[in-house]
Amino acid sequence: MKQPLLSVQNLSLSTAQHPLLHRVSFEIAKGEIFALVGESGSGKSLTSLAILRLLPEAIHLDGGRVSFKGESLFGLSERAMQSLRGRQIAMIFQEPMSALNPVMRIGEQVAEVLRLHLNLPSTQLKARVIALLEEVALDSPYERYRWYPHQLSGGQKQRLLIAIALACEPTLLIADEPTTALDVTIQAQILTLLQTIQSRRKLSILFITHDLGVVAQIADRVAVMREGRVVEITTKEAFFSQPQHPYTQQLLSDATPPAPLPQTTQTPSPLLELTDLRVSFAIKKGLLQRTVGYLHAVDGVSLSIPKGKTLALVGESGSGKSTLGRAILSLVPLSAGRLWFAGEDITHLTPTQRHSYRRKIQVIFQDPFSALNPRMTIGESILEGMISLDVAPTKPHAQQAQIASLLRLVELDPSHAHRYPHEFSGGQRQRIGIARALALDPELIICDEPTSALDVTVRTQILTLLKRLQADRGLSYLFITHDLSIIDSIAHDVAVMQHGKIVEHGSVTTLMHHPKHPYTQSLLASVPRRG
Repeated sequence: MKQPLLSVQNLSLSTAQHPLLHRVSFEIAKGEIFALVGESGSGKSLTSLAILRLLPEAIHLDGGRVSFKGESLFGLSERAMQSLRGRQIAMIFQEPMSALNPVMRIGEQVAEVLRLHLNLPSTQLKARVIALLEEVALDSPYERYRWYPHQLSGGQKQRLLIAIALACEPTLLIADEPTTALDVTIQAQILTLLQTIQSRRKLSILFITHDLGVVAQIADRVAVMREGRVVEITTKEAFFSQPQHPYTQQLLSDATPPAPLPQTTQTPSPLLELTDLRVSFAIKKGLLQRTVGYLHAVDGVSLSIPKGKTLALVGESGSGKSTLGRAILSLVPLSAGRLWFAGEDITHLTPTQRHSYRRKIQVIFQDPFSALNPRMTIGESILEGMISLDVAPTKPHAQQAQIASLLRLVELDPSHAHRYPHEFSGGQRQRIGIARALALDPELIICDEPTSALDVTVRTQILTLLKRLQADRGLSYLFITHDLSIIDSIAHDVAVMQHGKIVEHGSVTTLMHHPKHPYTQSLLASVPRRG
């Protein structure tokens, strides 16, 4: 049997208080794509950091061995590890913006790796960087060489990270959730790109993900992690057709799209109506910042959301979905069009009128951690909105009782009210965001990508909670998402947005199974399938 490229044997990690990894073992062969799957907090990313010896000081190695090409990585000096990182083992991180230097031009960030590891002369650096940018299919590489990260889209930033990781032609690439925050078409492009480069270079990839559709598309073998342990290792085919461990079976069950919502022939009266809504932003250039044109982020959108129903708004990043949501919330000014809520024209409200209107429409954000004040307890965060809009009880004991009731409503322990955001998991923080939205007893909630960063198990729990709350309270949702696999189970109607316009709109049954517009068809074709 050939020696594996990477061998992890009985890897165990802990902090002073808790065990983190327990005897984790797996091997990756040369040219193999090995997927590591499991819930958030199962130890996937921690395992990858241990391989590269990038663990925080508070985490201790309790035992085990990591070998690369037969050599123990734990036995190398730090200087030797620095030479190996980026040169022979490279990593693509989950969040490209936090992994890139915001004040360095992108060409320089790629060149830095080449200069450090290969000692290339300056005369060759730019040509090599341009070649790498072309290899990862980044448009106009000569022009973009001098751009900064904030000038790139999410998909372009991810391509840049891939270029940096591949710059020194490593033999092992660790990809930590590289497509989680990307829409389906960009995700499909990134996966195809990785497969093409992997095949061309005979690269081995440790691919960390919670998206089982991605596993079906890209992996050769799969390891399943739960609570710091590897509970199953198998081929991709056996993973989907004959899962052995109960936890693997549960993962696959959670990833199976739930039954579609029942479709009714009766249409309730509209709660929210948009007529020819437009939001434009001035494009300014030159020393005097003169307006040279306009970006039409929302371009003539007309939609309605009935009472007690859900409208899913889908489309690629940059299509205008979130801008439309912010316009409904009066967080960006309208350029034209009308807004109606429960039959009342709310297009031009006075500050006093808008104060009352904000109680009726609330929002759940994509990233609950950044939406919560890290210095406020959960109870204080929930109470803050009620106080600002004058709906909080005046007595402290009544306030605490209402906070406890809201936490129970979203299936959290009332005692959690005194904890801070960093003490919760991603799924728990999203429940807190829902509780904060419900505190004002709204009629409409705008859900802006509320499940995009969640693993399949937690995503199923959040969707189930939202549907239960809708049934119990008669809530209406505008559900903004790029995850088309969940549309059937959460929405009654779907609107597809491209370049600020609605290109197709209809019932879930019609649009998801009989799309007419080419753009809708391309979106659906980009969704990873489980075989």
